[in-house]
Amino acid sequence: MVISLFKKISITYFFLICIILNADMMLDANDKLDLPLPLPYDGNEISVEEVNKFLSQSIAENKQPIIIFGANWCPDCRIFSGTIDIPKINEFIETYFNILYIDVKRYEINMNLIEYFDIPSEEGIPRVLVFDFNKNVINKSSTTEWRTARDRSSQDIFNFFQEMKKSS
Repeated sequence: MVISLFKKISITYFFLICIILNADMMLDANDKLDLPLPLPYDGNEISVEEVNKFLSQSIAENKQPIIIFGANWCPDCRIFSGTIDIPKINEFIETYFNILYIDVKRYEINMNLIEYFDIPSEEGIPRVLVFDFNKNVINKSSTTEWRTARDRSSQDIFNFFQEMKKSS
């Protein structure tokens, strides 16, 4: 009887842990976007070789690579980047991902890199590319999703990264 009860409790406990581990983490009132918003883009042109090195290094570190195309003049890029800097989100990102910010200025540099990944180089930033551990873009159909980051909540952006982690 005691052993049977112990087994039931153990199974229930294990089940609850599995649910908790698969649930999305939620932000709370303390998880706010800090001002001033960051300026993550440096104006440098990036080569295909540098991008491939970033992808390989990230995977060697057992982290999913993410490339974010954008520019410092773009409010959606800065909001997206600022949201990533919220401590709870940043801790999650640093655990599972490596991010490379690539500046496109006014769509005059690095646009060839978007096309390198077989993604149309239409205007609109930020363009977020999330890779699996085989260097495949896993969100190819939704790379333009964050062009309206200002209209989305921090939780929406956090949920995106959590879903990308589950998709890997």
